[in-house]
Amino acid sequence: MTLHWMPAQPGDALSDVDTPALILDLDRFETNLARMMDAARDAGVRVRPHAKSHKSLQIAHRQIDAGAVGLCCQKVGEAEVFLAGGIKDVLITNEIVGERKMRRLAQLAGMFAPARVGVCIDDASILRQLAVICDEEGAYVDVYIEVDVGQNRAGVQDAAAAVELARETITYPSLTLMGLQAYAGGAQHRRGVPERKAAAMLAAQRAREVRNALRAEGLPCEIVTGGGTGTFMYEAWSDVYTEIQPGSFALMDYDYARNESDPDVPQFEHALFVLATVMSLRGDRATLDAGLKAFSTDSGPAQPAFEGWRVHGVSDEHTVLTRVDDEGPSIYLGAKALLIPGHCDPTVNLHDWIVAVRKNRVEDVWCVDARGAVF
Repeated sequence: MTLHWMPAQPGDALSDVDTPALILDLDRFETNLARMMDAARDAGVRVRPHAKSHKSLQIAHRQIDAGAVGLCCQKVGEAEVFLAGGIKDVLITNEIVGERKMRRLAQLAGMFAPARVGVCIDDASILRQLAVICDEEGAYVDVYIEVDVGQNRAGVQDAAAAVELARETITYPSLTLMGLQAYAGGAQHRRGVPERKAAAMLAAQRAREVRNALRAEGLPCEIVTGGGTGTFMYEAWSDVYTEIQPGSFALMDYDYARNESDPDVPQFEHALFVLATVMSLRGDRATLDAGLKAFSTDSGPAQPAFEGWRVHGVSDEHTVLTRVDDEGPSIYLGAKALLIPGHCDPTVNLHDWIVAVRKNRVEDVWCVDARGAVF
């Protein structure tokens, strides 16, 4: 007999949730979503949230219901989950290389039509292969030319290369040129406001040059999309971007909390936590039952959501806290502790379930539907 473990049931108290568990504070999540949508509406830009942050159909549909025009994904596997779950407009903000992946992409576009499926392109040979496969599968795909706006990861390097790709794209009946992908990932965690804003504005200037070059040649450029949680308002105010792609704003993490706040930009609350249990207690040392298999440490370990204690060490299944002053709460054996993830995206991918909580009571338990969709 196989038992499928779930950390909680609706109606449970937060203190009764089994651990380690991923907790979403619904009041904070809904506040974050409303703040983002209000800010974008006031700025006159569309919102296409990045689903790689949450990988959840429940969250995705709440974002669409709040006014998002669609979702971003990073992988074909993620796109498949959200298309199958009823999302009608999905942009894969990534290059898709390899015949097998391209064919699956084209099959998804055909299978879920009239839902829109978009992909990023920065190379003519990939563009041609995609066009052939889409023709063979009878599918239609939206194309966004990716521009390297300072990430130094992918994208064409200059306006001339973008124009050349755009000219070829419009010759293929199965491909629709939508515009530009211009995401400045390296700007998101610049700690100071001036540095972060300057990096975003440099990206906007590069995107503007490419957009203007396409328009000068009479080529379509309906959408310029990009921007993340750290810079979205700067893109929205740039008069270049028509669409923003923030992801972490809905959940927030400890790394984003390190950024200096801009008083002119909406602020977001920590809504995502890892719940752990004190499993051993020795004086001023408390050992929790959540470690590397419960949260990502690429941006540092998850941090206590309360004062007076700090992380002393992390291993596969444990986090050790030590008391740093007498102001923090007393900890007892069996107590539950909320930790703020250092990086929400890979932390979510470690869990099967999101426990949705309101006022310390479980309201629902949501599946992490696209967990492991890394292909």
